[in-house]
Amino acid sequence: MKITKVEALEEKANKIRQDILQAIYYAKSGHPGGSLSCADILTVLYFNEMNINPHKPDDESRDRFILSKGHASAALYATLAERGYFLVDDLVTFRHIDSPFQGHPDLNKILGVDMSTGSLGQGLSVANGMAMASKMNSMGYRVYCLLGDGELQEGQVWEAAMTASRYKLDNLCAIVDCNNLQLTGNTEDIKGLNDRDIAEKFKSFGFNTLTIDGHSIEQIMFAFGKAEETKGKPTVIIAKTIKGKGVSFMEKDVSWHGKALNDEEYKKALEELNSK
Repeated sequence: MKITKVEALEEKANKIRQDILQAIYYAKSGHPGGSLSCADILTVLYFNEMNINPHKPDDESRDRFILSKGHASAALYATLAERGYFLVDDLVTFRHIDSPFQGHPDLNKILGVDMSTGSLGQGLSVANGMAMASKMNSMGYRVYCLLGDGELQEGQVWEAAMTASRYKLDNLCAIVDCNNLQLTGNTEDIKGLNDRDIAEKFKSFGFNTLTIDGHSIEQIMFAFGKAEETKGKPTVIIAKTIKGKGVSFMEKDVSWHGKALNDEEYKKALEELNSK
């Protein structure tokens, strides 16, 4: 099921945002800010870009996705549910005792999860291995890895970047959810990262580098198309996003990095999303 119309993808992203808030509200814990900021990216990946089939979740020829910023698991679970891997109603057990929907994704518990993540900085290294395997075994699948901009402060990310460039992994596409905020504040104030610096750094490491509006469905689709066309080097998409996107009182507010909504906030947020 591939959705090609921008308006339909926008509607799907809005529904995914509602599912994210529902999961976190019932859990009374979670990471809404960074989950909402990457909803448009995941929507395009799972409903337009990737070669996947929820009825054959272990198909060896499927494209792979790694949520390196694993704390945004609510966004991945909501996307997988909307894509048909499991029921949307199951999300109300998010972060509950004995629920498979843990705070960080576990590939042994959830259909459609390609890597267990949570420790920041490791996702791109595993993505390299998957992309190499695809080439060595002539499988032809592509690998997508979503990182947070604060996560780029981990040194292993840059070791992985060197490796991806060295082996010319043109079937690898990294995406940076560049919302300029992390747990304790603005990324620029903590370790001097901004979207322009990130693009130049990746370019110096040999990547094809694209900078886009991470909430423009059209620009996201265009960037993935350019990534597929690029040969001989990996691609990174610097997606400029807004933390808490879609809910006005959460947008650009670092306090929503890792807290749940109360009854009044949840009602207000859903009303705002429903109005769109």
